[in-house]
Amino acid sequence: MIRRFLSLFEPFVLMLLGTVVLASVLPARGRWAPIASDAADVGIVLLFFLHGAKLSREAILAGARNWRLHVTVLTATFVAFPLLGLGLTALPVLTGPVASGMLFLTLLPSTVQSSIAFTAIARGNVAAAVCSASFSNLLGILVTPALVALLMGGSTGGFSFASVETVVAQLLLPFVVGHLLRPWIGGFVARRKGTLSLVDRGSILLVVYTAFGAAVVEGLWHRVSLADLALVLLLCLVLLAAVLMATWSAGRALGFTREDQIVLLFCGSKKSLASGVPMAGVLFPAAQVGVVLLPVMLFHQIQLIACAIIARRYAQGAAPLPPD
Repeated sequence: MIRRFLSLFEPFVLMLLGTVVLASVLPARGRWAPIASDAADVGIVLLFFLHGAKLSREAILAGARNWRLHVTVLTATFVAFPLLGLGLTALPVLTGPVASGMLFLTLLPSTVQSSIAFTAIARGNVAAAVCSASFSNLLGILVTPALVALLMGGSTGGFSFASVETVVAQLLLPFVVGHLLRPWIGGFVARRKGTLSLVDRGSILLVVYTAFGAAVVEGLWHRVSLADLALVLLLCLVLLAAVLMATWSAGRALGFTREDQIVLLFCGSKKSLASGVPMAGVLFPAAQVGVVLLPVMLFHQIQLIACAIIARRYAQGAAPLPPD
């Protein structure tokens, strides 16, 4: 029974949970705190550099013609999701940093790897999925900070020129440089995909450790109770179910082919942990990042489990409804 339960969690999620436990027990303190913070900043730069280097221009051009599908995916990601987030944060039971975390979750771009993988498993339009997911992540570098400034200005201490510089220096510039260097390093990145994936995920774990460590030093677990965690878990389930139902219904209402409906369902319902972790580190005060990331981490695992089940049903030829 325990083994079957653990099989629902991908190894990286277990590593994330282990990192949170480590940061809770042994956070970086004293002279080690700035060292860990600087290392996390380097990890963020490296992470977005690799994202830029891995982005295939040819795949984007191949799927770019299906503009109705891509506009619909982006609308689900950056319009429908934030509206649902505003509705959730208006609930009187959701307050403080936890509410900020739920809203921040809804402002993130879609995932790339898992959206494409589930689309392929479900026999959807893979080229269009690559295009939609890539567009979402590329726009997210600018759109997510802008939405955070618009909807969460008070939570981040305001969106100053200095914060714009930070976003450009740590997120946008490394991404652009990595993509421009793709003709020279693209083959190297493709040949060492496994090794670079470890670097990719290691950067995220480092940022999570630093963020949660700083939050623990500031009294994270005195501010977030088990009741708060249970509430966030419930709201993540409700949020995912609502978006799955909305994207599934929109695909049919707009007359998309079955293959494009699958793209909308998977690309339009996901939120990126890989983008969310470094963005939170850039956009929020260090002591607040740990709380803000809790909903992102929970939603990440829930969406993987739900979409794996749905993709399997599509692969078997069924026309599945989103989970109840």
